[in-house]
Amino acid sequence: MAKLIDLSMEVSGDMVVFPRVAPPIMAMLESWEEFATNIGAAKYGTTWLTAHYVVVLGDHVGTHVDSLKHMRKDAPGPDGIPLEYCFGDGVVLDFSDKPVGYGITAEDCQQELDRIGYTLKALDIVLIKTGASRYNTEMRYLTDHCGMTGESTEWLIDQGIRMMGIDAVTWDRPVRSMFETKEFWPGHQVMIDREYYHLENVANLDAIPVPFDFKLAVFPIKWKGTTASPVRAVAILNE
Repeated sequence: MAKLIDLSMEVSGDMVVFPRVAPPIMAMLESWEEFATNIGAAKYGTTWLTAHYVVVLGDHVGTHVDSLKHMRKDAPGPDGIPLEYCFGDGVVLDFSDKPVGYGITAEDCQQELDRIGYTLKALDIVLIKTGASRYNTEMRYLTDHCGMTGESTEWLIDQGIRMMGIDAVTWDRPVRSMFETKEFWPGHQVMIDREYYHLENVANLDAIPVPFDFKLAVFPIKWKGTTASPVRAVAILNE
């Protein structure tokens, strides 16, 4: 029997979001009783029906996947992400011992693979564990993590990886660290010339008991014209 592990952030109006990204707005337009009354069912005895919420949600809020359109104006949005990239064998590379602001290298990735005894294959889904999701309800979530580099992102693509993700607010190092070195989103910049997709704000990686030998499902909403899409990320383990 399969065990399912939720790897997604909870979405709420007071959640921590990336700087300059609007938090969600969730508004109830009609209560259960109001809906029943307003649709005309209450006068026939049905006084409790579906409540009506409106949710305004940005494409980079919570656990989401960046599409090529994020970095290329004329590229497809989330509706263009191949579904075969969104379900596959998962691999967790643990860099939670790296210091805040550290840029993960290709050599780091290979050393971690050697440590866990795994060789990447095409279309594996690689998750980078920084440990930041342990405090993703706190403001330090925006600053206290390591991140990927252009070099390590290119290296993963060279191994046949097309979908990758991180348990931090951005795929790259924290914004503060990038300003210190004047090198801005080099991992994202790889998207300009090469096809790959990355998840951000992945959560709960500590709950996955093994670094590989499990499946991942990370399907985006079929949004057209946006640069990213929310994802309900789930690890699937056979017990």
